[in-house]
Amino acid sequence: MEKQIINTQEAPPPIGPYNQAILAGETLYISGQICLDPKTGELKNKDIQEETNRVMLNLKAILEHAGLSFSHVVKTNIYLTDMNKFSEMNQVYAQYFESKDAPAWAPARETVQVSALPKFVNVEISMIAVK
Repeated sequence: MEKQIINTQEAPPPIGPYNQAILAGETLYISGQICLDPKTGELKNKDIQEETNRVMLNLKAILEHAGLSFSHVVKTNIYLTDMNKFSEMNQVYAQYFESKDAPAWAPARETVQVSALPKFVNVEISMIAVK
């Protein structure tokens, strides 16, 4: 199976020994994204809504660089440091999957609470998409 590294300047560069995404065959595996602004390198973390929006924009940039969109996403993993912020995060997340067909094409997912995330942000999201 052919594997292709996916990296775009429209999303933040990895902060460790990994790539933004790997395309393996027809499946795109996107590494967890946090609220780093790719243009400034600054965190966009005024509140959970701003954080989630920046995360989703980073994921969108990676999807688009691979020639995909949110409609190709089949699975997401969401990590929160405070499950009390679930509803606020979910409102922003849902906007990226809205369509006349929703929730028919909304991906499978889980959301788990964790004790800490890179750079001490409040949300991290990874995705799997299929062409």
